[in-house]
Amino acid sequence: MTVVNEYIDHTLLKAEATKEQVEKLCREATEYHFAAVCVNPVYVTLCTEQLKETEVNVCTVIGFPLGANRVDVKKFEAERAIADGAQEIDYVLNISAVKNQDFDLVEDEMNEMAALKRKYPNIVLKCIFEICYLTSDEIIKLSTMAKDTELDFIKTSTGFGSGGATEEAVQIMDKYSGDKIKVKASGGVRTLKQFETYKKLGVSRIGTSNGVAIMNNTSGSQNY
Repeated sequence: MTVVNEYIDHTLLKAEATKEQVEKLCREATEYHFAAVCVNPVYVTLCTEQLKETEVNVCTVIGFPLGANRVDVKKFEAERAIADGAQEIDYVLNISAVKNQDFDLVEDEMNEMAALKRKYPNIVLKCIFEICYLTSDEIIKLSTMAKDTELDFIKTSTGFGSGGATEEAVQIMDKYSGDKIKVKASGGVRTLKQFETYKKLGVSRIGTSNGVAIMNNTSGSQNY
């Protein structure tokens, strides 16, 4: 039997998300035993309280969704989220630096963010590439770069760009990131069939707002 729930980061990142919707997200995550909920930083404390007696992790996003903050700001944001109870951190890398071919800056940022693992060894740290803006060569470069860091995951997308996960990008990320780095696919995963495809391609997590639909083998309607 295919295990589905343990792969899913049950996600609500809309700007207009309400407290009631976040509480519902936590109830659903508890009911279906999802790996984590993924919410904006303002809701980390609420989710931590809602999920304190469950095995569902609290994940939040940093430098989201543009990746355009300085790394010291991203680190501050991450540490504040950890203090509020976040157990998983998904940060957006500096996309502009990639397009400028300034890979030294991107590598320094990866290493600076990964250094949080030394201070908080139990934190799960994911780096979001935003593949819709990247060439295959850039995805290869970033995946190879991540292999030599202390990151736990590399992730395809924010869900707020011009596109989400693709099979081609996931295959590249899995191939070039080595054995230690896991891959998270996010953005546009709406069905059980899509989930199974990405699982076969090697992903270890799926970020989706359609987790309940996937569990019930129906088609979700959310883009993220």
